[in-house]
Amino acid sequence: MPKSVKNYYMKLLEGKTAIITGATRGIGRGIALTFAKQGANVAFTYSSSEEAAIALEQELTTFGVKAKSYKSNAADFNEAQSLVDQVLEFFGTVDVLINNAGITKDNLLMRMSEADFDNVMDVNLKSVFNMTKAVQKTMLKTRNGVIINMSSVVGVKGNAGQANYAASKAGIIGFSKSVALELGSRNIRCNVVAPGFIETEMTAKLGEETVKGWTDAIPLKRGGTPEDIANACVFLSSDLATYITGQVINVDGGMLT
Repeated sequence: MPKSVKNYYMKLLEGKTAIITGATRGIGRGIALTFAKQGANVAFTYSSSEEAAIALEQELTTFGVKAKSYKSNAADFNEAQSLVDQVLEFFGTVDVLINNAGITKDNLLMRMSEADFDNVMDVNLKSVFNMTKAVQKTMLKTRNGVIINMSSVVGVKGNAGQANYAASKAGIIGFSKSVALELGSRNIRCNVVAPGFIETEMTAKLGEETVKGWTDAIPLKRGGTPEDIANACVFLSSDLATYITGQVINVDGGMLT
């Protein structure tokens, strides 16, 4: 096979090792599967569902890559550090970090409890700080690395009834731009993916009429899939995006246009 043809068929993430937080369902699961298909070794975290984690681990290895699940809470500073140490011990390196773990505790501000605000900020935003701190040392040493932080169109635009979630996701954008400015000279890139309305297990509970209301307002007239988000992450993690850092990529079917 001619070299040019062979290169064309090479997997985009061949030989890279990625950590993905919150990967047993929804967008995280989509990213893990797509990364494995593109040749990446995958370390991923889960919070409670061990059965789903083991099943995903087995599924990922069918693509000929190494995969391992870790029960870990990224919102805990020490647990994040311990996770990265374990990943380095097993995989030898970390090339890509995808901070995907997130929760919602939606309510009007009038009814939102302090605990609901703090919990969302810890899981969604503090976890990004914790994990970025934990991988930074390795990436600085190798002078190479990609960090992708999962925000949301809600973090860009805001949304009534989601003040806590919007604040956490907007915080991720400011944090990521600062990291990009700080670490760019060491060849470490940091970008943000902001998903729009993505059809997952969570949205399936909304009911057909609600979903239709959302999709009608989207120029592409459909909800996104976890694979749509995963493909953006593959691109940003690959050598096709070596001159892209500090950016927010809206993957929303045109919702915010």
